[in-house]
Amino acid sequence: MRRIAIAVVASTMSLSLAGCGMLGASEDSSSATPTRTNDITIGVLMPETTNTRYAEFDYPIIKRKVAALTSNKGKTVYANAEASVKKQNAQMQKMIDDKVDCILLDAVDSHKIAPMVKKAKEANIPVIAYDRLAEGPIDAYVSFDNELVGEVQGRAITEALGSADTSDQIVMINGSPTDPNAAQFKAGAMDELSGRVTIAATYDTAGWKPDIAQASMTKAIQKIGKDNIAAVYSANDAMAGGVIKALEAAGVSDSNLPPITGQDAELPAVQRIVSGEQYMTVYKPYAGEAEAAAEAAVAKVQGRELQFEALTRDKVSSPTDKDIPAKLVTVVALTKSNIKTTVIADGIYKVSDICTAKYKTACDAINLK
Repeated sequence: MRRIAIAVVASTMSLSLAGCGMLGASEDSSSATPTRTNDITIGVLMPETTNTRYAEFDYPIIKRKVAALTSNKGKTVYANAEASVKKQNAQMQKMIDDKVDCILLDAVDSHKIAPMVKKAKEANIPVIAYDRLAEGPIDAYVSFDNELVGEVQGRAITEALGSADTSDQIVMINGSPTDPNAAQFKAGAMDELSGRVTIAATYDTAGWKPDIAQASMTKAIQKIGKDNIAAVYSANDAMAGGVIKALEAAGVSDSNLPPITGQDAELPAVQRIVSGEQYMTVYKPYAGEAEAAAEAAVAKVQGRELQFEALTRDKVSSPTDKDIPAKLVTVVALTKSNIKTTVIADGIYKVSDICTAKYKTACDAINLK
């Protein structure tokens, strides 16, 4: 079993940015002999809109970093597939037809996108898998350490339960079966939960949809009983919202909700953590991932192949390709105790964003001012 130490970091963004560089600390796009000028176009394909991070954090960071690395001459084009494989295929085809210089791809379906990745390769357009490992001849992969995400979530459950044992019945609301990350999250969580608690019910969630998660949780309540659920593993924050709705509909009061996990540190989830409805979320420092991806794309287009390959930190394999250069960014468990030193310290949210009138009393109780 893999064991990676998790620390609550006083300034997670400064740490992640120091370690995320795909280029050397003193390098920029003018320090190599590029095969292309700074006048480049990077296509960015995101998978869905249920998770707000893609439009609010990832893409704006990528856009700014590409501009900074190219003396403001490089540009990005953005498309979101809204969870549709067909729509993402069309979006990627348009980028190929428009002859973008590189594509950052966060796939809706990692398997079904493979033919489009091959088309891009045939058009001499490099494809860098972003956040989810796509199949096909991708050039690199930039993401978070997904098994570590699951480990953090699983460990949070056992810590919340205190003396966890097999009498504790856990419900697992996993992510989408078409997203390879979901299987890695689940595997990491099971490393922490297996043999320590009883997995009483487990469900996959097509498209990561909160309404499907809510329906699954309703089934779990009917199967196990609302008072017999010790904790709920929810793979992300949007689904955690659905889980909470199901529990509340079954008559569970906010003060009696079991520990519920999440991921992505979405604002509603952080507010639920403040109020005690949700136990934790996994904070993924988006700047570390997004900037690394932008640096990789620019380096690839400008012909710095050796530097690009040498400065990746890992190798990963997909069902179609082996030893893909990869950069895996670490994550942080966010609870009531470290909101100030994570999302607030990193400028993701202001206290005023979190502590609206509805949450003012709860914020005061944890000295979040």
